[in-house]
Amino acid sequence: MIIRRNPPASPAKNKSPRSWSIALLAVAGGVLGCAAAASPSVFPTGTTRYELAKAYNSFVLFTGGDEITRLIDLNGAVVHEWKYRGFPPVFLDPALVDGKRGHVLLTLATVEGSGADLVPGRVSPRIAKTIGEVDWEGKTLWTFDDRAPGGRAQQHHDLARLPGGNTIVLAKISHPVKGFDQPLVLDDVVYEVDPKGQIVWSWTASEHLEEFGFSPEELKLVRASTSADYLHVNNLKPIGPNHWFDAGDKRFDPENLIFDSRSANFVAIIEKKTGKIVWTLGPHFPPIPETGTTTNRAVPRPVDQISGQHDAHFIPAGLPGAGNLLLFDNQGEGGYPPAALTVTGGSRVLEIDPIKKEIVWQYIGPDSGDPGWTFKSTHISNARRLPNGNTFINEGQYGRFFQVTPKGEIVWEYINPFPRRATDADGRVNVNYQVYRAQPVPYDWAPAGTPHSEAAVATPDNATFRIPATTH
Repeated sequence: MIIRRNPPASPAKNKSPRSWSIALLAVAGGVLGCAAAASPSVFPTGTTRYELAKAYNSFVLFTGGDEITRLIDLNGAVVHEWKYRGFPPVFLDPALVDGKRGHVLLTLATVEGSGADLVPGRVSPRIAKTIGEVDWEGKTLWTFDDRAPGGRAQQHHDLARLPGGNTIVLAKISHPVKGFDQPLVLDDVVYEVDPKGQIVWSWTASEHLEEFGFSPEELKLVRASTSADYLHVNNLKPIGPNHWFDAGDKRFDPENLIFDSRSANFVAIIEKKTGKIVWTLGPHFPPIPETGTTTNRAVPRPVDQISGQHDAHFIPAGLPGAGNLLLFDNQGEGGYPPAALTVTGGSRVLEIDPIKKEIVWQYIGPDSGDPGWTFKSTHISNARRLPNGNTFINEGQYGRFFQVTPKGEIVWEYINPFPRRATDADGRVNVNYQVYRAQPVPYDWAPAGTPHSEAAVATPDNATFRIPATTH
C-alpha cells in the first residue's frame, strides 16, 4: 500500500474508507517530509476498494498534478499515458473518429498570460495556445491555435467532438463590454472548429445576458461584479440524441449545446440554429430542506438550491436515466447575490428531469451512511452515469474517484497518487492532489489488447490502520 497524506475518519456503514479524503487538500496542499501539514498528512492512494460483482469495470482517464494524462484500470495500474495535460482530457468515442481507438483531445501547448488576457490581477496564469487530437502513440492529428482570435485557442474547462467531425471549444476572450464596471470582461465564448482548424460558428455569452433569467436587480450585480470572470462557465456539451426531442420538444435538439455558469448558478441550452437560450435551470431555486431531516433525501422533489455546479450534461441514450440532466452540485460559493449555503452540508450529485425540473435521484453523504459534510468538493469535480446503473463520481478537490450504486453503496474507490508539487517561499514542498475532471472509458475504446486487471481489493479497517513506529 502506498502511503500519502489524508485524514483519518470513521468508516461508513458499508465499511468503505471513503472518509479518508474528507479534509484532504482542505487548504489545497500540504507538506511532504518531516514537517507537519495543515491538513492530516498520511493516507493511502491508488485503489482502496473494488467490489468486482458490483462495480462497472472500465478504464479511467485523468490528468494528474504532474500534468501527465493517464489511462488507468480499476486496480489503479497505469495502462497508457500521454505527456500532455488536458483541461480536461477527453477520450474520444471511436464512433466519432471513423472507428479508430485510443484518440484523445489534449492541451498541446500553453503560454503565460497577463491581466489583459485573463482575470485582471492574476499573476502570469497559463492559457492554452494549442489544443489538439492525438492518437494512442501521441501523434498529433488535429490542432486549433493560430486560427483562433489572437492566435491562441484560449480553451478552458471543456471541449467535445461532434458527430460530423467538427469540434466545439469553450474559450475565453478579454474585451470591454458596455455596462460592466470592469474595463475588460473575461467573456466565455464557444467556437465550432472544423477539421482544418477553421472557426465555422461562434457564440458569445455577454450578448445573451438578458436570456439567462436574471432579474433587473440581479443584472446590476452581474455588471458590477468585481471579477472580470463574471460567469465562469465550466462545461459545454452537445445534448445528443434524446427521447424529449423524439417526442417533439425542439428545445432538446441533439445539436443544441448545454453549458452551466458556476458563478451565476444556472444551466442553459443554446439553440444552435439561432444562438438563443431556449431552456434554463436557475438562477432561482428554493432553499434546500434542513440538513438532518429526511426531506432533503426525498425524491422526486423540485430542484432546490444548486450552487457552484459542474459538468451539467444529458445522460446519453442507452444508459439508465437517459435524457435526464446529471450534474455535480458542489454547494460552493456562487450566485448574484450569493446563495445561502448550509454550514455542515456537503456536495451533491443530482439527476434531474429537465421537463418537470425535479430531482429524480441524488447522491449525498448520508446515502453512504455518513454526515453530509463527508462528501464535499466546493470546486471542480464531475459525475457520469455508467451502463450498469452505477454513477462514477470525481470528488475533485481531493482527487478521489468512486462508483456508487443507485442506493448509494460505494463499490469502487481510488485516490489520485500523482500530485502537483511546488516549493513555497519558506522552502516547504506543498502537494496538491486535486483532479479537475475524470472520465470513465469503456475497454473497447482503447486499442484491442490493451491490458487491464480486475482484482478485488479488500479494504482494511481505517480505525485500526497504523504506521509502525521507527526504532533506533
